[in-house]
Amino acid sequence: MQNEALNGGGTLFVEKHPDLKVRVVHGNTLTAAVILNEIPKDVEEVFLTGATSKLGRAIALYLCRRRVRVLMLTLSTERFQKIQREAPAVCQNYLVQVTKYQAAQNCKTWIVGKWITPRQQSWAPSGTHFHQFVVPPILAFRRDCTYGDLAAMRLPDDVEGLGSCEYTMERGVVHACHAGGVVHQLEGWTHHEVGAIDVDRIDIVWKAALKHGLRPVSSM
Repeated sequence: MQNEALNGGGTLFVEKHPDLKVRVVHGNTLTAAVILNEIPKDVEEVFLTGATSKLGRAIALYLCRRRVRVLMLTLSTERFQKIQREAPAVCQNYLVQVTKYQAAQNCKTWIVGKWITPRQQSWAPSGTHFHQFVVPPILAFRRDCTYGDLAAMRLPDDVEGLGSCEYTMERGVVHACHAGGVVHQLEGWTHHEVGAIDVDRIDIVWKAALKHGLRPVSSM
């Protein structure tokens, strides 16, 4: 349902079935929120791969509003400029297109949205932390660097009926996008969460998740 190329991130279902009684929720707003809240507030520059994806776009736009310089790795100037134009005029210069991993050799905060090889990781300086929203997770190749987990949230302790585990996660922990669906229902929101991520809703969804007792899972 989250696939942009296949169904527009769920938009196809909503357009084809306008009278749906259930809400269609891709949950990626909460995924973006989890990743963004892992990043220390004093970070001034990040390197972003998968930069023009649904999540990459939202992360870049959110960070540039915080006056964080975002090195966006993409060969497509057209896709980069489309995202850059979405940013407030005073923030657009914080979005910088780069086309090679070498551009991040002095940046210690990497946000990985596209799988990278050990050789590509070698461009990161010692002490880099790799945040990631790529499946499968990248190999923890660098002993002098640290690696974040996939964006996930721990459900409240009083949740019952969990009979299985998700992917590599322990019981009671779910992918952030799935947690996003839970929050959507608990809040009683009536809109569909489909298509591009609404950057203005990232903080709203994050606060709602915390209010309901969900907690981020991170190795930071």
